[in-house]
Amino acid sequence: MSLKKPTKSRRDFMKKGMTGLAGAVLAPTVFTNRRFYTEPQEKQRKFVYRTLGKTGIKLPVVSMGTYNATSITKEALEAGIVHIDTSADYHRGNDEKMFGNLLKDRSRDSYIMGTSIGMWQYTRSADQVKNAVSAQRIKDSLSGSLERLQTDFVDIYYLGGIQHKEVMEYKPYLEALRDIKNSGKARFIGVTTHTNEPEIIRLAADSDVYDVVLTKYNFRMNHKNEVKKAIKYAAEREMGVVAMKTQAGVYWDKARTEMINQKAALKWVLQDENVHTAIPSFKNTDQLYEDLSVMEDLNLSARELADLRLDKGNSSTALFCSQCTECIPQCPNDLDIPTIMRSYMYAYGYEQPAKARETLEYSGLTGDPCSDCEICSVKCSSGFDVKCKVSDIARLKAVPEEFLV
Repeated sequence: MSLKKPTKSRRDFMKKGMTGLAGAVLAPTVFTNRRFYTEPQEKQRKFVYRTLGKTGIKLPVVSMGTYNATSITKEALEAGIVHIDTSADYHRGNDEKMFGNLLKDRSRDSYIMGTSIGMWQYTRSADQVKNAVSAQRIKDSLSGSLERLQTDFVDIYYLGGIQHKEVMEYKPYLEALRDIKNSGKARFIGVTTHTNEPEIIRLAADSDVYDVVLTKYNFRMNHKNEVKKAIKYAAEREMGVVAMKTQAGVYWDKARTEMINQKAALKWVLQDENVHTAIPSFKNTDQLYEDLSVMEDLNLSARELADLRLDKGNSSTALFCSQCTECIPQCPNDLDIPTIMRSYMYAYGYEQPAKARETLEYSGLTGDPCSDCEICSVKCSSGFDVKCKVSDIARLKAVPEEFLV
């Protein structure tokens, strides 16, 4: 399959960082989505395919994470992307509406569509499960997704953001998911997880309901070796494995003076052959072709390995949070720190202020609760200055929503 030459050169490093979150949100020039420069090539591209476990679906190892990506969907599909992953939560369902309009005239068997209901926002603790979301609500959410997507079925329907085994093992949910699959409204059933990934992955693999797991996986995770073992366990049981958050926050620092080598980050994930495909987020043609070019050679060069700084840990200025949840019981204000840190990453790393705002709302954060603490009692396993980060991202709630583009 021949890929078009990118319309512009690769991005170089940003020269100046963001001086303030509110200012960044209002300054479009800050969000330029720059990456490493690589020489564009006019040649036949190589595609690497893997089979998504027992689903039997054969996919390129690079698929499409779609938040803020609808504008390049057509080009992505023409370039060889097959699998599109979205969610009913993205822009409150508006992403699904846009995909429905974009894809309505395209043959349904020409793409693989996955979507989800975000369970994590309703089930932050295990004891919330029974009163959080009804089984009927899960079915209704899928019906809404199908209407917005203008299709009779999705290929994969996920329970999104599972943190606790009690959610994915809740019998009414399992019965609803079986009904959904038997009705043909979803060909396969999956779970997505940002937290407690090893346990969730293994439980999904042992279940007779779930076919696919979509998990956070990247080189910066503190527990990446445990996740790798769980992924291997799942793949050996023919579970389809999809990786997300592969770009590890995009930047090393809040000021965005140092970008992570994005090709190397994606290669690190895809070198694991038990990962069947990944859904990196790209918002323009430069990023699309850069990610596709990874399939030319999945081996990490010595330079790329050095760029990943695998021998160095996180720092207080880092953007990627491993979501270990060790911070939660330490906080006297009972803050949902992992979700707040994920919002921080979306704003400063992935340059998605709207998604950062949505995530912040789900965290339940009001005001700046950290202002009452002279010294933060939370000792982050990644070395984050939690008090500083919470106070910083809390300012986003004061920015009018219409400015968050």
